[in-house]
Amino acid sequence: MEVKFNRLIPELSVSNIKKSKDFYVSLGFSVVYERVDDKFCFLELDGNQLMIEEVNENWNTGKLEYPFGRGINLSMEVEDIDLLYEKVKKMDYPIFRELQEDAYLVGDKECVDKQFLIQDLDGYLLRFIH
Repeated sequence: MEVKFNRLIPELSVSNIKKSKDFYVSLGFSVVYERVDDKFCFLELDGNQLMIEEVNENWNTGKLEYPFGRGINLSMEVEDIDLLYEKVKKMDYPIFRELQEDAYLVGDKECVDKQFLIQDLDGYLLRFIH
């Protein structure tokens, strides 16, 4: 299997690989590959790539406490933001920030994004945009 890897791929430490994998798959991510013995999974959604691995002593720089990833949000552009938002609502999953349009200045141009945010099972903040 040949995988095209993005130049930047976040790897998230998760408390339970099975529950986290099931969560991401329920959002529409596909499993590109996994190493079951290492409790590792490589996921992709619309070109957004994430790696998740159950907490181990390989990468810990300090004590992990919920919510993991404080101070970071992962922004992922998706093809159909409305469909994904409706999927999350039907899952009755808590929304951190409801679907909304936001305008940002980028240089001298205004860009408008439609976005919503949720936290994954370990508290990582996921920002889906279109």
